[in-house]
Amino acid sequence: MKLKKLATIAMTVVSVTALAACGSKSDSKKEDTKKDTNIVTEIKDDTTITFWHAMNGAQEKALTKITEDFQKANPKIKVTLQNQQDYGSLQAKVNSTLQSPKDLPTISQAYPGWLYDASENKQLVDLTPYMEDKTIGWGDQEKIKESLLDGAKINDVQYGIPFNKSTEALFYNETILNQYGVKVPTTMEELKEASKTIYEKSEGKVVGAGFDALSNYYLLGMKNEGVDVTKDTKFDSKESKDVVNFYADGVEAGYFRTPGSDKYMSVPFASQKVAMFVGSIAGETYVAKDAKSAGFEYGVAVRPAKYNIQQGTDVYMFSSATEEQKTAAYLFMKYLATPDVQLYWAQNTGYMPILDSVIKGKEYQSSPNTKIPSILEKDTENLISFPVSQNSNAALNNTVRTIMENILANPKGDRDKMYKEGTKQLEDAWNQ
Repeated sequence: MKLKKLATIAMTVVSVTALAACGSKSDSKKEDTKKDTNIVTEIKDDTTITFWHAMNGAQEKALTKITEDFQKANPKIKVTLQNQQDYGSLQAKVNSTLQSPKDLPTISQAYPGWLYDASENKQLVDLTPYMEDKTIGWGDQEKIKESLLDGAKINDVQYGIPFNKSTEALFYNETILNQYGVKVPTTMEELKEASKTIYEKSEGKVVGAGFDALSNYYLLGMKNEGVDVTKDTKFDSKESKDVVNFYADGVEAGYFRTPGSDKYMSVPFASQKVAMFVGSIAGETYVAKDAKSAGFEYGVAVRPAKYNIQQGTDVYMFSSATEEQKTAAYLFMKYLATPDVQLYWAQNTGYMPILDSVIKGKEYQSSPNTKIPSILEKDTENLISFPVSQNSNAALNNTVRTIMENILANPKGDRDKMYKEGTKQLEDAWNQ
């Protein structure tokens, strides 16, 4: 891996001032963030930037290696990695520290929904002027996959750069599917029928399938019904009921199940109590290990629907940084998105590359000990992301999940009543 060589991309020799950016549909907000932005294009003095992250194990090891290589090629830039242990702790620390901006890091991992208020309060740096700069801009470097780059926007402003990204796929027990003469499903209807067959032929000993993330299931289900979920979406609408009933009917009949107390579908999958599940590709290492221990062959297929979700965090920069720190941080973020770094990151962490050339490339396709590369190009053809607006994170990631958990835990209950109650809960979450 010639990461050191690639890091020289980040070195620059001239200092200029960026021109005011062109207007866009984001109007005054985008203009305000770009106007009179002085972009330093040469790091002349030693500059230290801090990066808050929540990577552990192999992911942290890979990030440390990438960072060390960047620093060796950019000796005036020091990147201080500060591990916040997990996403919950990271989110809490970012939220609390936004109240005292001087204590914020230069950059941080984050989901865009965490930072909506920060964007409204102009605490984030619009990266577009940096990316378009004639000296240190993106230039000829390969563009990031558009759907992923769009997912790192807030109110159509490019505040983030995609980092540890993943999507969903269908994991299946090849041994069980062969035993009951079931083909790998390619649509939701086929998933339903395959699950019924397995459940019936096994005499109820094996559940057909389940879904790990209920919020993802709902958002994608609605999108595949032609509905973009917004603040105005009613949980008791026909489309919403169809989406939830599809899962709830299966749970009631026995051929679908939820993670429940297992927390992740990979747990009953490992014990061969469920034949298939839809979950994050980032969990493949656990699936592979469990399948080997249990003595069965697992397979991975494209999520059985047109649309798929983009998951994982992006890297965002805070406006409290100095101009030198902003440039140093941008150069580091740009470096993270170079092809060789992306290949190294994907092969050593299980996260997906954010560049199409890497996804399609022979080196990634021949990666050892993974079945994800062969399906990833098709699996990411139509990626969507969670909408980012006021209270969207709480409404879609928390409240929707809670409502669905209640319905799926009581599929034989009064669903009309639960839908009405869920509609009120969701409205309250949006309007809190």
